[in-house]
Amino acid sequence: MHRNRVLKLMNALHRAVLILSFGKVGWRAEGMPVIELTTTGRKSGASRSCLLTSPVQIADTYVVVASRGGGDAHPDWFLNLTSNPEVQVSTGGRPRQQYRARIATAEERAEMWPKAVAVYKNYAKYQGKTTREIPMVLLEPSA
Repeated sequence: MHRNRVLKLMNALHRAVLILSFGKVGWRAEGMPVIELTTTGRKSGASRSCLLTSPVQIADTYVVVASRGGGDAHPDWFLNLTSNPEVQVSTGGRPRQQYRARIATAEERAEMWPKAVAVYKNYAKYQGKTTREIPMVLLEPSA
């Protein structure tokens, strides 16, 4: 099965767990909080939501990793937020809040990457599978 289909299937199954448990199960994975990130499609202009883990949090800022399982292409959600950084974030079944996404600087990534790998060791494996540097994205609450 194509990697994109597998990732979409995993996201759909995760969303099904949330729905079937009435939001009581699925807001944590591998010890990390799960967030629902809603971006604006760069081609369609439509809202696109996906579930992601956040291995690092800084106050009210969530950090997510655009790993795509170590694939050579960036995930669609990452491409969407590079076109429009105004996003929405929800976690724990709470209402969506406005956030602004920005890609971590080289210095920020150098500081946060080891923290992310300490929480979820597979990030290091994912980086080893691809020649692209896996971006880290800070989702900061909008003022």
